[in-house]
Amino acid sequence: MGLHVKRGDTVQIIAGNHKGATGRVLHVYPHKNMVVVQGQNTAKKHVRPSRRNPQGGRISVEQPIHISNVLPLSPKSSKGTRVRFQAGADGSKKRVAADGTEIGTVRKAKAK
Repeated sequence: MGLHVKRGDTVQIIAGNHKGATGRVLHVYPHKNMVVVQGQNTAKKHVRPSRRNPQGGRISVEQPIHISNVLPLSPKSSKGTRVRFQAGADGSKKRVAADGTEIGTVRKAKAK
């Protein structure tokens, strides 16, 4: 089964402490049904001094959110929308918003 969000999508968070916030999907973990949204659900992590972070200290790290708590933004209305999958006559598969606008292609048509 295809997931309704992909890396790079702009999504709206619909539940939890960050309800109503929007952000870009950085990572998708399909085996855990989790996504990481840029700038949302952050936690402080204590790090030792290293080459990457010579000072050490506390850094903010985005934590995963369950995939059921995010909705992709509709290109028309810029609000969260449910997604359905539509198969084309040429064998392609597309993600379509509830209002009918195309969100993105999942699978391209096979070349013959």
